[in-house]
Amino acid sequence: MNTTKTPDIDMAQAEAFAGRVMGLMDAGAAAVMISIGHRLGLFDRLAEFNGGATSIELSEATGCFERYVREWLAVMVVADVVEYESVARRYRLPPEHSACLTRDTSLGNLAVYAQHVALMGKLEDRMVRNFKTGEGTSYGEYPCFHQIMAEDSSQTVTAALFDHILPLAPGLHERLEDGIDVLDAGCGKGSALMALARRYPQSRFTGYDLCIDAIEDAQAAASSMCLSNLRFVARDLTGYVEPDRWDLITSFDAVHDQKDPSGLVKGIHASLRHGGIYLMQDIGASADLENNHNFPCATLLYAISTMHCTPVSIGQGGQGLGTMWGWETAERFLREAGFTSVERHVLAHDPMNVWFVSRVSP
Repeated sequence: MNTTKTPDIDMAQAEAFAGRVMGLMDAGAAAVMISIGHRLGLFDRLAEFNGGATSIELSEATGCFERYVREWLAVMVVADVVEYESVARRYRLPPEHSACLTRDTSLGNLAVYAQHVALMGKLEDRMVRNFKTGEGTSYGEYPCFHQIMAEDSSQTVTAALFDHILPLAPGLHERLEDGIDVLDAGCGKGSALMALARRYPQSRFTGYDLCIDAIEDAQAAASSMCLSNLRFVARDLTGYVEPDRWDLITSFDAVHDQKDPSGLVKGIHASLRHGGIYLMQDIGASADLENNHNFPCATLLYAISTMHCTPVSIGQGGQGLGTMWGWETAERFLREAGFTSVERHVLAHDPMNVWFVSRVSP
């Protein structure tokens, strides 16, 4: 006979939590549908119909099969993303909603990040195995990951480069105009580096990234722009060092998923010339879990860490530092590497990221 006593529970609290779990699943389903809407341009086209559109009109505008469009619209209506006028059967994306769900918007396109949720589903079976075996993953196992990161970088880094980011390091603009040697460590598809190369033709720019497919895309884009002061090279940054090679090194959301993040920061320090600058962007959360409960998109970021950043590091033989390694850890790595000046910044329009401007002694 089982004599284990069932603990007394507050049924009202249990039912309220059950409702919250149902809400989480509902939101997760909506996120996947938002990802599909972004990839197919459904939000962008729907926003162009000021008076709303029928499912047939949206289907014709996007080249998508109407029956799927109609079912997708139903999801968006019950998720309170899209408005529905039942008599005319017209769907409308309010301008206040399109402001964060369409391309080239002032608030930034949050639909970009919904793609991470969809990508996690594709990796679920792989991660279940990893949990049991302790294995890691490789970048090649993540379909479209570099495209997602390129979209993210375009709106969080590239769009803010000249008005918000470069001014964090006084005098850097003038040095770039005069001509210096610049490395982007972990450049991905290289949108930020291409923007810099266009703006500063006297400077010389190089991008390193482990992933050959991302480098090939970057090389093709740079070639089409005829940027002769820019090159991209596929290179594993494990153990990286090129002594006294660069005047400026940047890394945008690239350090924490390396095999040896601390070692990379030390190699970056050793690779800068006297007076050199290291400009690093990463997630601005704390290293301490208890401080992150109200951090923007903390649940999503820990999930991305579980599904991508941690296993990718482990797959390289690393410790799996994770997305939420914390600004405290990043600052400690910078100081341990030998930087004489380390400044931490958070941009007013971007509370999710932290920026470090670190300098080598003149």
